[in-house]
Amino acid sequence: MIPDIEKASKEKIKALQEDKLQELLSYLQTHSAYYQDVFKKHQIDIKTITSLEDLTQIPVTTKDDLQKHNDAFLCVPKHKIIDYVTTSGTLGDPVTFALTDADLERLAYNEAISFACAGVKETDVLQLMTTIDRRFMAGLAYFLGVRKLGAGIIRVGAGIPELQWDSILKFKPTYLIAVPSFLLKLIEYAKQHDIDINSSGVKGAICIGESLRNQDFSLNTLAEKITSQWHIDLYSTYASTEMNTAFTECEAQQGGHHHPELIIAEILGDDNTPVTPGNVGELTITTLGVEGMPLLRFKTGDMVKAHTDACSCGRNTMRLGPLVGRKKQMIKYKGTTLYPPAMDNILNDFNEVLSYVIEISHNDIGTDEICIKIAASNPDETLLSKIKDHFRAKLRVSPKIEFHDKKTIQAIQFPAMSRKPILVIDKRA
Repeated sequence: MIPDIEKASKEKIKALQEDKLQELLSYLQTHSAYYQDVFKKHQIDIKTITSLEDLTQIPVTTKDDLQKHNDAFLCVPKHKIIDYVTTSGTLGDPVTFALTDADLERLAYNEAISFACAGVKETDVLQLMTTIDRRFMAGLAYFLGVRKLGAGIIRVGAGIPELQWDSILKFKPTYLIAVPSFLLKLIEYAKQHDIDINSSGVKGAICIGESLRNQDFSLNTLAEKITSQWHIDLYSTYASTEMNTAFTECEAQQGGHHHPELIIAEILGDDNTPVTPGNVGELTITTLGVEGMPLLRFKTGDMVKAHTDACSCGRNTMRLGPLVGRKKQMIKYKGTTLYPPAMDNILNDFNEVLSYVIEISHNDIGTDEICIKIAASNPDETLLSKIKDHFRAKLRVSPKIEFHDKKTIQAIQFPAMSRKPILVIDKRA
């Protein structure tokens, strides 16, 4: 189930995107109060925007813009809205997105081709281990995508290893949709209850929310911990509510594939122009075919690298490498630039570390400080010394580390109304 456009030449892909860009600009000019103001304020004649390169003539849209002018982005009357979702609010106040019936159909198409990208077929059964409620787009998208693909789905929801294993053993799903670290909890539960995980029939997991790979696409520590015990394939996905689209790995597992019929992707530097090929920049997206709340040059805040070499799966689309980090969570610590994912990888090296939270703050002189709060199985000076030494070896610096009990860390990770664990708390102004 590879759409023809994703196997087409780069020239044909570009031509399709430019045609769809024209349609989007016309739609925004007619229906979007926010972008009408942008075009007027910056004296932009949309007829002059004819190529992807011309996009740089249009100002970027930021998360602040979305938060301040949320309702002005809506392009349809209220009676056409079928579903409301909100962003997680990781880096600010949550933003509401309104989806029409056509948007839900587009969301289903996106997830169906994304699952197919990872090798899922209509004969497969998937077990959903994320919430489908709480205004969460991802769980709904997964359900709609599996249904469109024609596969089966078991909606278990988040947590509860006992119920997850009861469902796995009863319904024999072939794929799981889960946060990677939760797979470790399933492995631990299976060990305690004499469940043979490698005869369970599960052959793969579609993973969300946490990175599985290093920048060279090798498995990171977390993924190695999982696959060393459970012999399943792990597939990374990257998506956000604002994008209404996912970048999912194919079976070659060399980055998340771009669906050019659904989204335009730019990798921008601080000057809001494209970085030179092979460099890290901020993913900036333009949604195609969205009816309710389309976005034009929206800066996601996520730092990534694009890969454009040919993929063995037959797709000619750009691929996104593993997330380097969120731009707002970049830390300058004792002269070293860090992103939280680099610290995740180090902490995942220690089996003794049960859970953790990374807190970033400013000290009295305004420079960045890091405090990592850890729940450990044996919180002693020996473990503390080992962790600090590992940080120095890998990142050249060692942050402040505190041991806390598991309940304390869990309370920080799962505040009221949370839909997924919070591992980074940024207290900087």
